[in-house]
Amino acid sequence: MQNKKRLMATKTLASCALLSALSVVLARMIIPMLDSSTRFSIEAVPIFIAGMLFGPLAGGLVGFVADATGTLFSPYGFNPIFCVPPILYGVCGGLFRHFLSKGVTISRLTASLLPPVVFGSLLYQSMTLAIVYPTGTFLQSFLLKLTTRSVQFAITGVLDVLVIYLLFKSRIFTRMGLWPARKRQNKE
Repeated sequence: MQNKKRLMATKTLASCALLSALSVVLARMIIPMLDSSTRFSIEAVPIFIAGMLFGPLAGGLVGFVADATGTLFSPYGFNPIFCVPPILYGVCGGLFRHFLSKGVTISRLTASLLPPVVFGSLLYQSMTLAIVYPTGTFLQSFLLKLTTRSVQFAITGVLDVLVIYLLFKSRIFTRMGLWPARKRQNKE
């Protein structure tokens, strides 16, 4: 029994490491950043999936690790206040996993991705970018960032939902034995 727990922990850890690496590649290697606040990518997909498959803690850690590692490939450096949105994607993926286990539909995915997009990527990140990289007064900078990021996340939000939906529709996670989400049972 102890070996099975250890094997599952190892499988979870390895899967989360791969999802973190995939997020870094999708964020920083495929599509270049236009400036400090604009990046069209589907980097949130592996982070959200980590939360769905392994729970909110694992998802949040994948978000943090992916963001912190990604700064190694960015000219802007590491700033921990920018780690909040990626962490939210992973945590929300985990919090909504039982809601999504009833059926991964486009409407359920959209509802599950809205909180991290709106509260993390749009509001919180626009505010922190306005503080760290101001262009005029705080209010002017915040509104400018909010406007441009709203367009950016309207596009990437649709892409995120479609990619996750198609991955689950292909049943790849079911064939790997990772989906549907099950409540953990303690067998002693």
